Order: sequence, then structure tokens, then C-alpha cells
Amino acid sequence: MDASKIERFVADKWDADIVPQLVEYIRIPNKSPMFDADWVGHGYMDAAAGLMETWARAQAIPGMTVEVVRLEGRTPLIYLEIPATGADTGEDCVLLYGHLDKQPEMTGWDEGLGPWTPVLRGERLYGRGGADDGYAIFGSLAAIQALQAQGAPHARCVVLIEACEESGSYDLPAYVDHLAERIGKPSLVVCLDSGCGNYEQLWCTTSLRGLAGGNLTVKVLSEGVHSGDASGIVPSSFRLLRQLLSRIEDEDSGRILLDGLHAEIPADRALQAAKVAEVLGTEVYDKFPLLPGMQPMHADLTELVLNRTWRPALSITGMDGIPPLASAGNVLRPQTAVKLSLRLPPTLDGKRAGDLLKDALLRDPPNGAQVTLDLEKASTGWNAPAMAPWLERAIDTASREFFGKPAMYMGEGGSIPFMGMLGEKFPGAQFMITGVLGPHSNAHGPNEFLHIPMGKKVTASVARVLAEHHAASVRGETTGAAVAASVQERGTHGCC
Repeated sequence: MDASKIERFVADKWDADIVPQLVEYIRIPNKSPMFDADWVGHGYMDAAAGLMETWARAQAIPGMTVEVVRLEGRTPLIYLEIPATGADTGEDCVLLYGHLDKQPEMTGWDEGLGPWTPVLRGERLYGRGGADDGYAIFGSLAAIQALQAQGAPHARCVVLIEACEESGSYDLPAYVDHLAERIGKPSLVVCLDSGCGNYEQLWCTTSLRGLAGGNLTVKVLSEGVHSGDASGIVPSSFRLLRQLLSRIEDEDSGRILLDGLHAEIPADRALQAAKVAEVLGTEVYDKFPLLPGMQPMHADLTELVLNRTWRPALSITGMDGIPPLASAGNVLRPQTAVKLSLRLPPTLDGKRAGDLLKDALLRDPPNGAQVTLDLEKASTGWNAPAMAPWLERAIDTASREFFGKPAMYMGEGGSIPFMGMLGEKFPGAQFMITGVLGPHSNAHGPNEFLHIPMGKKVTASVARVLAEHHAASVRGETTGAAVAASVQERGTHGCC
């Protein structure tokens, strides 16, 4: 494989074809079902799937099949299958994954920018979903095309693009089961829905946190009453809610107080975090739009990395029952509700975490208030298996070829439910989880952007790894037994 030819092919493909497609994709407000209850009626999800399907069918990839699979009552899924270039890899295959649903609008976009308004400024394409995760299908097929353009072989490839990831991927298991025979047993999973510590080297994700969250509501009255009349007699629903939150979080340090929500941090992940802190320096927190004088939660950079990747953390991401300031009268409100987003250690069982959360918040309601917790999510995270030597070499080679620097490995603070599911279904598979969400790209928030040069280099890197996977498959190095033997021989988890 000629790396320079791969790089040129991918760059031309992105400039002439992929970026224009992403511009149109950003215009579609295809919010995930959790944020658009009438997603079927609005038709935006179908529009996004249709855009990608039309583009995929127009690609000159011999033998590729393109299908939008629809199970009753579920979001659609795009299924692509590209045959192997020859018979030498047998039934071996690669699964490439992405999603097309988006987070909601969010406020605070800069003037001239907006969630559904694609804006190209220099090397950045602004708008919701371009980087998370609209580029995945385009990057996957471009990587395969780049190999085929110079006659480089690859194994059979399956591409899955789901439409429910931002809602916890609750539709995906049904599709994986429905398509199980067609998918086969991949020895490599490539996920293009993760982050990067900088835009200067290839970053691969080694762990993902789980998530438990939902709506916590505290009710004290059947209707609002005059605050001067009731305060001091009727407990404030806000105060009682704050009291409940103190059961699970230390308000001074942010530490989660429930021991059952913590997990032991593996030694290799702790060393990995220290390396990330060394490479990124203050970029660990400088990448966030902190206000002047604002300090991070810890002075030690390694501890900040571990906080983000291996420790539980609570965020309040929404609130109901409180009027805006302009219309807030002297009323003691009947209720307060908040949306909890509790990130979990990668190895912690999500269901158990949800049960612990409910027990802590619902037992012994203060002052006899009506307390409810509608648990919307309780998903387990993921910790990567030991990396096979061939994949470690391939990833590092790709990073040096297309970035000029060695590859980096780190955990991510977010969740990709699909990874844990695949880890269980295909215990012998290897994982390359990477992405373009780097400093200031602000996925889920205002001013989200896709760093186009990073998209190009990640695409080229995937092409290199697909080529190396073919070679390893022919040598018999991609089977579960071969991977286990090679890792045991090294006596180490390698980079991971």
C-alpha cells in the first residue's frame, strides 16, 4: 500500500464529495428519539438516512450492497456490505460503525452559527452532527475506496450506521440479532465515533464510561402558593432536591459518595492516563471554554484524566418546574425536577448502578415529599481487550505515516453502548475506536465543528489498518486463539 497515494485519494474525496454531503446532512434536524418524540412524523431521520443511502449507492465499489433496514417500531439502520477483494481471508470480516442521529440544538451558538446551519470557516465545518457522527459512513467507504484505487486487498467489510446512539442505542441489539448471519463474526471492529486529545496524531480509545441517568422529581404541593405565606412552613422542593443530591455527591469536591459506584482503576489504565497528561499538558482542561479565573477540579493533570475516564461523575443537564427569571413571581413552587447524567466507571455494571441510584434517592423521602426517579438510561461502559500485536503496529504505522507522530491511547469520558454489546457478542474481536472530536470541537454543545484535516487523516489511517488487517488475516493472526496466544506470549497488554 502506497501511503502517499492513500493520502491524496482521501484528501480529494473529502474536498470534492464528502464535505458537500456533510453540509447537506447538517441542515437536517434529525434529533435522536429521546429528544424528538415525533421523529417518525417529522421525517428528519428518514431524510438523513436517505441522503446517506443515495450517496452510498453512487459510490463505485464493486459488489457493494446498500440497504436501509427497518424493523417495526424502531429507528432505521443503514447496512452496507462490501465483499472481500479475494478469497484469501475466508469468512473473516471487519465491522465499521457509526450513527446518524443527533443531539438537540443547545443554546449559546456564536453569531452566524447554528445547529442546522452549516458554516465552513477555514478547516472547520460548523453545525450539529458533522463530527458526531455524520462523517462515519463517508469516511468508512472512502477508506475502502482508497485501497481499491491502488489494488490493495481487504477482507469483507460490513458497515452499520444506526439512528439511536444518542438515545442509548436501545434499537441496536434488535438489529444486530436480526442481521447476525449476514454480519458474521468480525475479527476487527472500527468505530468512528470517538474523540482525540489533539489534532496532531492518531488517538485510539481504550475505555468508555457507562451512564445512568433520568429525571428526578420532588413534589411538595398540588399547586403553587404565595411564598411569603408558605415559606418557613412548607419545605422548598428545591431544597429537598438539593438534600437528596447530597446523598450521592459531595457538593464541595464533586466526589460521588456511593462506594458501589466506584471501580478499581487497572494499573495499565493509570499509566496510560499519566502518558496522556504528559503529552497534552494543560490542554487536558484548556480545551474547554472555561471563564477567566475558573479552575479545574484538580491541580494534578493525571487525576483530571482519571476523573474524566475512570471515575463516576454527576451532571445536571436539565431542569423543570422553575420559571425563567423574567416571569418568576413570589411563589413557592409545587415541584422541582432535574435530569441526572451520572457517568460510570467502564467496568461497572450499569443496571446495578441504576439500582443503587434509585435506592439512594427514593428511600426515606425528606419531609414526606413525593420523590420519583424515572430512570431513562442504565448502561454499562466498556474496557478494551488486550490489543493484538498486528493491530498495535498497524495503528502506530498509520499515525506515523499520516500525522508524523506515534499513536496515542486514552479512555473517553462518554459512552458508546454499541461497544460493550459487541464485546459480548464477539469476544475474539479487536477494536479500533477513534474519531475527530478534539479540542474545542464541542460535541453536543454550541459551536460544534468537524476538523476537516483530522477527518482526512483518520480516514487514511483506517485505510492503512484495513490493509494491515488483510495481511494479518492471511497470516492467521486475527483469530481469537491467535490473538490470545500472542498477547500471552508478550505477557502484557501492550499499548492498552
